Amino acid sequence: MNRHDAEGAIAEAAKAYSNWGRWGKDDRLGTLNFLDEGKRRAGAALVRRGVGFSLSQSFDMTGPQKGWRRRTNPVHTMLDTGTDAALGNQGFPHGFGGADDVIAMPLQCSTQWDGLGHIFDHGKAWNGRDAEKVVTSDGDLVTGIEHMAPYVAGRGVLLDVGRVVGEDGELPDGFAITEEHLTATAEAHGVSVGRGDIVVVRTGQLARARREGWGDYAGGPAPGLSFTTAGWLHRTEIAAIATDTWGFEVRPNEFAHAFQPLHQVAIPNIGLLIGEMWDPDALAEDCAADGVYEFWLTAAPLPITGAVGSPVNPVAVK
Repeated sequence: MNRHDAEGAIAEAAKAYSNWGRWGKDDRLGTLNFLDEGKRRAGAALVRRGVGFSLSQSFDMTGPQKGWRRRTNPVHTMLDTGTDAALGNQGFPHGFGGADDVIAMPLQCSTQWDGLGHIFDHGKAWNGRDAEKVVTSDGDLVTGIEHMAPYVAGRGVLLDVGRVVGEDGELPDGFAITEEHLTATAEAHGVSVGRGDIVVVRTGQLARARREGWGDYAGGPAPGLSFTTAGWLHRTEIAAIATDTWGFEVRPNEFAHAFQPLHQVAIPNIGLLIGEMWDPDALAEDCAADGVYEFWLTAAPLPITGAVGSPVNPVAVK
């Protein structure tokens, strides 16, 4: 990999790992096609104890966002409250009262999925479509995330790279996770990674941010996947992958001048569903305790018509 030729490396990887046309010209699901009914049944069979773990961060005003690209933390407002009910201001008969609320937030401000319309490569969206014909001011007209809503449930695999490779369970900012690190972690956990899996990679950065404060968690230096893992992401035929970091891939990026080059290959060319800002810490503690790193995982996006990303509350059940 020539660190001074991001353009060339991206073009080479995009050509080598393209899934364009693999599931037909009208495909809207990308690598979720690998997660079929059989894979989903096998994932459901992993439930033994019935213990559930939410892999979501909170959605509130104390979150990590700092306003980059107008991404803000959620603003939660009450429309009706217990005070209104107690004062008789709601106009209901026979003592009936209630509360209602509203939330305003970017769809990618906390635990979320990147949809297939989120990133383009030289004006091309997933499956080789023209970006300007896919996502307009009306939203993603072709690969809106609502199409994925029924399908994101199956076998989950935790790769706790922070615990296996890092120090005290955490990788330092700027640490590039290679295929070798992923493979070594899977071997240490006694787990395989393959077709249709939803992979959760724990770096430990979220744990550090919780301990030391958000700092530059949103957009700053971070451990993450190396650009060189593009081949692994393609070859393993996983359905989706998520990390506990803001940007999934290592930051600063590995090229002298680049912005999120792995995104540019993985989303529009591989068709890979990518999750960010997940919280696998409680799950990781349990996996370390019982030695089981596979589980049933359901992580459906909200079916927001035309959205290029979605909040999600992933739930792992062991």
